Amino acid sequence: MASTGDMQFLESAAIYLGAAVVAVPLFKRLQLGSVLGYLAAGVLIGPHALELIPEASTALHVAEFGVVLLLFVIGLELKPDRLWRLRMDIFGLGTAQVVVSALVIGFGLWFASSIAWDWRLTTTEAIIAGAGLALSSTAFAVQLLREKGDFATPYGERSFAVLLFQDLAIVPLIALAALLAPAVPGETAEPLWIAIGKPVVAVVLVYVVGKYGMRPLFRELAKAKADEVFTAAALLVVVASALIMDLAGLSMAMGAFVAGLLLAESEFRHQLETDIEPFRGLLMGLFFIAVGMNIDLRLVVQQLGPLIGVVVFLLAAKVAILYALTRVSGSNQSDALRVAATLSQGGEFGFVLFSVGMANGAMGVATGSLLTAAATLSMALTPLLVHFADRSALPATETGEDVPGVESAPNAPIIIAGFGRVGQVIGRILRLRGYDLTLIDASPERIRLARSFDNDVYFGDATRLDVLANAGAAEAQAIFLCIDDRDGTQRAVSKIKQRFPNVKLIVATYDRFTMMQLDEAGVDHIERETFEAAISMTRRGLEMLGDNESVDDLIEEFRRRDRRLLRLQSEYGAHEGLKKMREEFTLERER
Repeated sequence: MASTGDMQFLESAAIYLGAAVVAVPLFKRLQLGSVLGYLAAGVLIGPHALELIPEASTALHVAEFGVVLLLFVIGLELKPDRLWRLRMDIFGLGTAQVVVSALVIGFGLWFASSIAWDWRLTTTEAIIAGAGLALSSTAFAVQLLREKGDFATPYGERSFAVLLFQDLAIVPLIALAALLAPAVPGETAEPLWIAIGKPVVAVVLVYVVGKYGMRPLFRELAKAKADEVFTAAALLVVVASALIMDLAGLSMAMGAFVAGLLLAESEFRHQLETDIEPFRGLLMGLFFIAVGMNIDLRLVVQQLGPLIGVVVFLLAAKVAILYALTRVSGSNQSDALRVAATLSQGGEFGFVLFSVGMANGAMGVATGSLLTAAATLSMALTPLLVHFADRSALPATETGEDVPGVESAPNAPIIIAGFGRVGQVIGRILRLRGYDLTLIDASPERIRLARSFDNDVYFGDATRLDVLANAGAAEAQAIFLCIDDRDGTQRAVSKIKQRFPNVKLIVATYDRFTMMQLDEAGVDHIERETFEAAISMTRRGLEMLGDNESVDDLIEEFRRRDRRLLRLQSEYGAHEGLKKMREEFTLERER
């Protein structure tokens, strides 16, 4: 018979799952996104509404591990060279955003409290408030980006770069909150060399163990063919790296991110991501529900005026600052608007900073509670702001008056997205067959050139769903995706398969690794751009050399081996798959 504790756990689990199952599909149907659905579910079942779950803090602590897993998965998806490419955004744009936002928000709240509130913020409280609200929610922002498939877009990368700097900034900001605390007689501060040394040692330790220890570990586990142990080892890596960083006073999520980054180029990347993803998704949903449960409706009613003022000021200030900074640093209007909306909210690190301030006496409990509620409500409003930004954003590339947009294109049964060398050949062949085509491309120069040869090409970014919808993707029979952008191709495939599942999708790519990823995504047919050309050149070269005996058999054998190699590499990874391929054909020769 189940114990009382077991029954309580099962009841709580049923309530969490039931609320999510009802609320999330409803909010997605209303096009408000899953995050807002989870938040609404949390508010409803939490201690300040129906009181189905009387305690919210425990769930929040458990669910914070979802943020840790999220950062690990992001680390797996990012490669070190890509992170190096983002260094100017991380340390340039990120620094500017945190500093400017903290100063503006802190001063604005101090000034507002002095003229309109029942109590006045002290200078110390204003500093902590500005610093805490300058930090955005990694969980919210990244979830929104991943949900839309925009994580690898230019604005998605810039958003993540700022979030990454904010994760780094939390350590000195916590130290600042401690320095601003009133002095306690007899209490001695930690020596500076220890405060600086612990994070350095933690980062070095995670790097060394991750770089030289994790790959051999996973190789041995892969050889043992124990899938459940492999999954347990993946979770162990995440927990251990997060724990090391936490003990050093750093962000747990940062430790998991570093661990994922070190495994990003390993042959186990896809398997690790597959194993972690179910845990990440479940815990992230629980995190958002727990955040919703912490919205104190009584406090909202009691402090409605100041609370609305803080939320509106916070969102307006961060949107304005982020928009201005991203525009100054090179983003177009569309990307700047999306970055601003995505990072406009307060975040979970702000909760940490306010807790530290209240615990050490640097911030009053009433002030900390008000700011925590404001940050939470700003999260709830973020999906709406992002939706508005997506609707309001202009095309990512300025088209010019002489380049027609895709909204003016006549719908045709076949869409060719990308009218470069490959798309042009496909278009000529299909027209010979008598098909009507919709041609779109993201380069105004290429469009002008194509139109000078009587090709009606329209401007549009094929990685965006609204562009594809305007081009008639919902009614199209087939889409030929021929854009010269590996990451953009993967984003477009993901969106097309989800939004337009019935359309036939034929994709051109230029390397076998992207081909494997697209095959996993369910593309109907994939063609490597140079593959058939290389085979044709080889055939012609052998004929010119007089070595044309059984050339067709030779080419067919090569194709068979290449298909087999692709399957092995998809299953075992690039290097391990090649090794198994060599072993198989060595055995064939020996027979």
